[in-house]
Amino acid sequence: RFELYTMEWSLKEDLRDCLVAAAPYGGPIALLKNNARKEKSPSTRPLLEIYSASGLLLASTPWKSGQLVQLGWTASEDLLCIQEDGTVLIYNLFCEFKRHFSMGNEVLQNHVLEAKVFHTEYGTGVAILTGAHRFSLTTNIDDLKLRRMPEVPGLQKPPSCWAVLSQDRVTIVLLAVGQELYLLDNTSCSVVTPPGMSPSAGAYLCMAVSFNYRCLALFTDTGYIWMGLATLKDKFCEFTSSIRSPPKQMVWCLRPRSRQRAVVVAWDRQLMVAGNSTECIQFVLDEDSYLVPELDGVRILSRTSHEFLHEIPEASQEIFKIASMAPGALLLEAQKEYEKESQKADEYLREIKDQKLLPEAVSQCIEAAGYEHEPDTQKSLLRAASFGKCFIDKFPPESFVRMCQDLRVLNAIRDYQIGIPLTFTQYKRLTIEVLLDRLVLRRLYPLAIRICEYLRLSEIQGVSRILAHWACYKVQQKDKSDEEVAHAINQKLGDTPGISYSEIAARAYDCGRTELAIKLLEYEPRSGEQVPLLLKMKRSKLALGKAIESGDTDLVYTVVLHLKNELNRGTFFMTLQNQPVALSLYRQFCKHQERETLKDLYNQDDNHQELGNFHVHSSYSEKRIEGRVGALQNALDEYYKAKNEFAAKATEDQIKLLRLQRHLQEDFDKPYLDLSLHDTVSNLILDGHHKRAEQLYREFKIPDKRYWWLKISALANRGDWEELEKFSKSKKSPIGYLPFVEISVKHHNRYEAKKYAPRVTPEQRVKAFVLVGDLDQAADAAIEHKNETEMNFVLSKCTASTDTAVAEKLNRARAQLLKK
Repeated sequence: RFELYTMEWSLKEDLRDCLVAAAPYGGPIALLKNNARKEKSPSTRPLLEIYSASGLLLASTPWKSGQLVQLGWTASEDLLCIQEDGTVLIYNLFCEFKRHFSMGNEVLQNHVLEAKVFHTEYGTGVAILTGAHRFSLTTNIDDLKLRRMPEVPGLQKPPSCWAVLSQDRVTIVLLAVGQELYLLDNTSCSVVTPPGMSPSAGAYLCMAVSFNYRCLALFTDTGYIWMGLATLKDKFCEFTSSIRSPPKQMVWCLRPRSRQRAVVVAWDRQLMVAGNSTECIQFVLDEDSYLVPELDGVRILSRTSHEFLHEIPEASQEIFKIASMAPGALLLEAQKEYEKESQKADEYLREIKDQKLLPEAVSQCIEAAGYEHEPDTQKSLLRAASFGKCFIDKFPPESFVRMCQDLRVLNAIRDYQIGIPLTFTQYKRLTIEVLLDRLVLRRLYPLAIRICEYLRLSEIQGVSRILAHWACYKVQQKDKSDEEVAHAINQKLGDTPGISYSEIAARAYDCGRTELAIKLLEYEPRSGEQVPLLLKMKRSKLALGKAIESGDTDLVYTVVLHLKNELNRGTFFMTLQNQPVALSLYRQFCKHQERETLKDLYNQDDNHQELGNFHVHSSYSEKRIEGRVGALQNALDEYYKAKNEFAAKATEDQIKLLRLQRHLQEDFDKPYLDLSLHDTVSNLILDGHHKRAEQLYREFKIPDKRYWWLKISALANRGDWEELEKFSKSKKSPIGYLPFVEISVKHHNRYEAKKYAPRVTPEQRVKAFVLVGDLDQAADAAIEHKNETEMNFVLSKCTASTDTAVAEKLNRARAQLLKK
C-alpha cells in the first residue's frame, strides 16, 4: 500500500455523502454532491464534478436533470449518469452532454432502485433493479438492445445484494435473498449453491466480482467470506471475519498470473485484506474512503489521499526482502558498492557469476523497475541492470531500452498535473494507442505529441492523429475569428500525412462555423472529400466548381443531381448554363434517364437541330402510327428551323414511307411497317406486287442501278425466272448482264444463267462463261481478246480428264502470243 497522490480537491463533504464513480486504469473521478439532501433549497442544486486521479478539477456543472441513482464510466471514459426514471445521460470528461437513452417503459413506470455499470467483451453495459424487483440490462450501450431478465418467484423485497456476471459470452445476474442465491439468465431463474459453502454461513450481505469477471466473493452475516470462480464451479478459499456488520464495499485485489487471491473489505474506519491464508491484514482508515478495483490492485480514495493497495510482485519481493540472496538483490548491492568504490562490488558480482545467474539478475532488476512507482527506486534498479549488462556477452538490449522508454512515459503521465496513475501492468494491457487516446480526450495534446515523437510512432498512428484532434478542438473555440483559426490550423498541420481537413471542417460546421469550414476546405487536396461537405453546408455552386476542377465525372454527377433536387427547374437550368462541362454531362444523363428533361434543355437553348433529333428518337417509342408520324412531323418542323435541308428531306421521306407502309399493310394484310425502303420494295417484288414496287421506285426516286439489283435479287429468291427474263428484256440493263448470270448461278440455275452469258459485255464475258461452266466459249473469248491473264484463268478451271481440247487450244494461243 503506497500513496499515489495527496488529494487537492478540498472536499467539504464526506465521500459517503456523494455519489462517487472512478474510472479504471487510473481514470477520472466523478462526484455528485448534495444529491442526498432532502432539505435542499431551490438555489442549492446538486453539483456534478469530474476530477483527475490527483484531485485536479477537470470540469463541473450544476445537475439540472432528474434524481440520480448511480454514476459509472464507459471503457472510453464517458460518464454514465443513471436517473431514477431509467434515463441514462452520457457526458464526456468535461461535463459536456453527448447523448441519452432510456432503459425502457417498465423501468420508467417502476423507477430504478439500484443500478450497476459493467464491462463485457461486447462493450459497456448497464443493469437496473426496478421498484418491481425485476432486472433489466443492456450489454452494450452503443448498440442498445434491452433485455428483461426472468422474475424471481416470490420475491417481495429487494435482494440483499446482486452482481452482474459473464459466463460463456452470456451476461447473467446473480442475486441473494437471505440464505438463497438465484441465477438469472436469458430464459430462467435457478437456485444455486456455491461449492464448499459452509452450512452455517448465514444470510448473504455483500458480493463482489473481480476486475476480469472470473472470480466471485460472497460475504455473509456471520462474517464468513467465500471466494471462488464466478461460474460457481470451484472454490478457492474461505475466511471468517470477526466483523459481522455489512461492509461498505468489498472488492477483489488480484494480480494477473498470480496465485495469490485476496478480497479487500471496507467498513467505515477499517480495511481488511483476506485471502488464502488463515490470517488477514487489517488497516485503520483515518477517514471515509472509496475503493476502486483495478487490473492489478485496488485504489483507495479519501478526502486527503489517493493510495494503491496491491500484491508485491515476485521480482520486487526477491530483490527487496530482508537478507535476500536473489541474483537481483546481489546485483543491486554490487552496483551500490561500486558507486562507493568498494571492493565488495566485485565479491557480489563474482557470487552471481559463479552461479551463472547474471542474465537472470539483470532481467530481475529490469522487471522490478517497472513495478516501482518512485523514480529514484526505478533509477537505482535500472542502474544495477545497466551495470550487470556490462559483464554479459551479447545481452539483448531491447528489454532494457523498452523499459526505460515505458517508465519515462509512465512517469510523465503520473505527474500530479496530468494525474493518470497507471501501473506498468495496466499500461501494457491498455496499450500506448489507448493511452494516447485518453490524453487526447483530456486535451493534453502537447504531451501526447511528445510521447509519439519520443517513441517514434508513425505519423498517421501518432502525431497526425493527435493534431487532427487538436484542430477539431480548436474550431470549437469561439474567441478567435475564422481567419485566425484557419491560419493557425494550417500553420500547425501543413501537409502532414494522414490529416483530413474535411473532417476538421465538418467539426467546424457542426459547431455552427460555416465560413470557417469553407476556409478549411480550401486546404483539403481531395475533391472527393470537399464536395460532400460543401453540399451538406448548402454551398452547392461552390461544390459544383470543385467537382468540375477535379475532373471526376462521378463527382460532377453527384453535385448536379443534388442541385436538381435542391433548386427549382429554371434556376437549375440557369446554373448549368454557366458550367458547360456540367451541362454536357447532364445532357448525357438525360439521354439515358430523363428524355423529357432533355427536350426542355434543348428548348431553353433554342437548339432546333437537337430538338429534331429528339423527336426522331421519340418517334420510335410511339406504338401507334399516328403518334409516330406526329413526332416525325415535329422533327421536320425543327429541322426546317435549323435549316438542315438534308435531315428535313429524309424525315419527310420517312413520313411518306410510313403512310405508304400502313396502306400496304392494310391492302395485303402483311407486316410492312418499320421496314426500310429497300426491304419494302424487295418484299413487294417477292410477293409479286410489281406495280406497287414500281410506284415506290418512282415516288422515292430510287436510283436505277439500285432498283435493278433489288428486283433481280428478289425475283431470283422467288424463283420467278420467267419474270426475270422478261425484266432483262424490258430495257437495257443499267447494271449489265453479269449480275443476272451471278444471281442465277447463286441459286443453282445454270440453265437460266446461260441465257444471259452471251449478252454480257466483252470484257466480262470470260468470267460469265466460266460461271455457267462453258469453258470452250470462255477460251474462245479469251483468245479473241488476246489476254494472257484471262487465258490463265480459264486454264486454271480446266481438268485433265474432260477439258483436254480446251487446254490445248489455250496453250497454242498462248505460245503464239508469246512469239510475237
